[in-house]
Amino acid sequence: MQAIKVLSFCFFLLISANAVGQKATFEIGIVTDNDLYTSTKNDQYYTNGLEIFYRYLSSKNKPNVLKRINEIKAGQYMYSPRFIYVDEEQMFDRPFAGYLFGQFGRATFYSNQSVFKKQLQVGILGPASFADKIQKGTHRLFNYTAFKEWDYQIHNTFGLQFNVLFAKAFSGNKQNAKVDFHWQSEAKLGTIFTSFSTGFVTRIGFKKLVPLSDSNFYGASISSAAKPVEHELYLYLNPSVNLQVYDATIQGSLFNDNSPVTFDLIPLRLNGEVGLRYRSNNWNLSYAFVYRGKEVKFYRNIGYFYGSIGISYLFK
Repeated sequence: MQAIKVLSFCFFLLISANAVGQKATFEIGIVTDNDLYTSTKNDQYYTNGLEIFYRYLSSKNKPNVLKRINEIKAGQYMYSPRFIYVDEEQMFDRPFAGYLFGQFGRATFYSNQSVFKKQLQVGILGPASFADKIQKGTHRLFNYTAFKEWDYQIHNTFGLQFNVLFAKAFSGNKQNAKVDFHWQSEAKLGTIFTSFSTGFVTRIGFKKLVPLSDSNFYGASISSAAKPVEHELYLYLNPSVNLQVYDATIQGSLFNDNSPVTFDLIPLRLNGEVGLRYRSNNWNLSYAFVYRGKEVKFYRNIGYFYGSIGISYLFK
């Protein structure tokens, strides 16, 4: 029920925007993450996320560049424990935390079917993110029990992030290919997250695959071409290895140690993502099942999973 209401709101927002934006070439979309999108009994760790984005074409000034796309994004992430043991000294198996941010990014798509993304992000971690108030209000709205322990959340700390992603297709570039493979690596450096991850992505198409430079996989659907891509439908798999150097939502601020509950990280972990992506003319839809390996050095902490739903509309 929660997913239906969220998607209904997304649909209303996009249709409303369409009334004022018929002539431009850009994309507006929403991504909503929640562990309830995988199970009604699953509520732990990364418990909710929301991103709203606006993408538009940028000028390209190199012959080997097929497309440049700029992106403006606002988002909020929420984190909470799996269980709360009120009768034990160590009540939690993960800190409460909320992160609110704004971001500007640019994706460059090259003629050799490689992708390079860079992002600058500014935000706030802690009570100033309003995560506690929003989660309590949302839980009351959908008749879920609201956590009362947000007073133990990570204290306020300033977020400044620089993130990069590089991907390169190495198979499946042939015309009419229905399966392709590419290598993907991502690095994050900042006051909230510092990490490196690398892995392989496999796309399996129900029809011939669209090249990465036009596919919705890396957000390349918008185009100035006279005959843009109209349809996509494929499954994808993305196992990866993640080296987590620092995570303020678990360890607290880099600048002080006054947060009431913090934990040490498990630096190396295995992650995985399986999803379905669809495009029909101006609509992009996606669903992903995301797994994250155990990240906290605490015996009660475990690996976790959540669902991610995306919806966007292309304006031309």
